[in-house]
Amino acid sequence: MAELVKWQSFYVIIGSSGAALIGIQFVVLALIANLRLRSTTESVAAFGTPTVVHFGGALLVSAIMSAPWPSLIALSIALAMCGVGGLGYCARVIHRTRRQTVYLPGWQDWLWYVLMPGSLSTVLVLAAVMLPRSIHVALFSTAGAALGLLLLGIHNAWDTVTYIVVAFRGDATTPE
Repeated sequence: MAELVKWQSFYVIIGSSGAALIGIQFVVLALIANLRLRSTTESVAAFGTPTVVHFGGALLVSAIMSAPWPSLIALSIALAMCGVGGLGYCARVIHRTRRQTVYLPGWQDWLWYVLMPGSLSTVLVLAAVMLPRSIHVALFSTAGAALGLLLLGIHNAWDTVTYIVVAFRGDATTPE
């Protein structure tokens, strides 16, 4: 378990960043709530909520990796549950994205809102399986997934904000 101690600072940074960015998302949402944009709960659930979930996932993985686990098996189970939960959430995002009618998603949206999060969740599941046998690979994979979730949330938050700015100006095309 000494190997886990070496990662504490990394997870403090990732977890704190995820928590702070969740807070900023709420502030931004409150600020743009007064804009007269065509929006539905379905479109927010398809594109806004996943961003908060990605930041929350980075925070959750950081908390899991920072907890004083009694064994690697217990840690492995917790990481596997987190990864499986992420895969389940990806399926929900697919459903929500198809159901909403405000915005026609392009291939980039499917990449950033479904494929990338699904890949990171798969990495977490694989890291959980590898943890008892190959701790170094599993620890780096888990760290990569946590950082990936954080960066994914940052990308999607930026994508959402730029779309709203462009839509508010009246020339709503899909921002790159």
